[in-house]
Amino acid sequence: MSLGPVMVDIAGTELDATERERLAHPRVGGVILFARNFVDPDQLAALVAEIHAVRDPHLLVAVDQEGGRVQRFRDGFTLLPAPRRYGELFDRDPERARQLAYDGAWVMARELRSVGVDFSFAPVLDLDHGVSGVIGDRALHADPAVVEELGLTFVHGMRAAGMAAVGKHYPGHGGIAADSHHEVPEDPRPLEALRDRDLRPFIHLAGNGLAAVMPAHVIYPEVDCLPAGFSRFWLQTMLREWLGFQGLIFSDDLAMAGAAVAGRPLERARAARAAGCDVILHCNDTAGADAILEGLESADDPLAHVRLARMHGRRGVERGELARDPDWRSAVQRLAALAEDPTGDLALEGGGPA
Repeated sequence: MSLGPVMVDIAGTELDATERERLAHPRVGGVILFARNFVDPDQLAALVAEIHAVRDPHLLVAVDQEGGRVQRFRDGFTLLPAPRRYGELFDRDPERARQLAYDGAWVMARELRSVGVDFSFAPVLDLDHGVSGVIGDRALHADPAVVEELGLTFVHGMRAAGMAAVGKHYPGHGGIAADSHHEVPEDPRPLEALRDRDLRPFIHLAGNGLAAVMPAHVIYPEVDCLPAGFSRFWLQTMLREWLGFQGLIFSDDLAMAGAAVAGRPLERARAARAAGCDVILHCNDTAGADAILEGLESADDPLAHVRLARMHGRRGVERGELARDPDWRSAVQRLAALAEDPTGDLALEGGGPA
């Protein structure tokens, strides 16, 4: 059985019978976890193993583990710097910033892989325009050239730890104050302005190892009347054809207010699929998820199946093995030094993991 095109959530720290039945549905392809699903690393490893055991090939398990304020798993995991910290350090010491961004991505991915989680929705490639509260310090920098460089470093760090990277929120959520979790944002800039700034990190990474992209629930009315995640122009003409992107396209959570323009949950899922999303993400709305699973038409897309399979994590290690790894300990020390000292001067010098 191949993986399906829908990613759902679960309620607690273990599966109940109803959730096992839902995850066995042929249209399910993965599960996204939240802080409510986490107690400690041992419990998390058991939960992920339970999810993986539902299907063969196993369902993808994902999380938002960016660092800073968006880190779902904390106790027993390294507390990661907010992405902006790497950008701030880059302004003073680019080489050290690259090293620490690599460390942060590698440690994040290696720790998640040690409990079986397949991937994190990272890195954030939005620019910090200084106006978006929902993006804010989740952005690496305001300068697209810096985001290009540190974003690519982040992708390399994740890949070295056996994890595929997901760039978000294409084509850029950082230029507006409105939060797509609660409203339908509109960015009035023309395509040329977006191409000169916000699109640049996505252009740079599209052919440089980025495995997947998540579009924003943002309308760019000078370009299209639909949010990017429902727009064939943004997903097909720009991302697939102009950028030449061959990876997976995840929708952002279709339960968010920014997706409401497309109608009810099933209508949103159909619209996202029609626009070009390979995987539909729908969270915190069990009734809506069930409606999508029962009503979404099957689509036999061999290329989408290949893209999905590439999101499975690789080269996982046991937690005990991770704790004995001197490269991991050294990288954690450098990240702790960055957290303690905003200048990065306390961060240990020297090479990171191979």
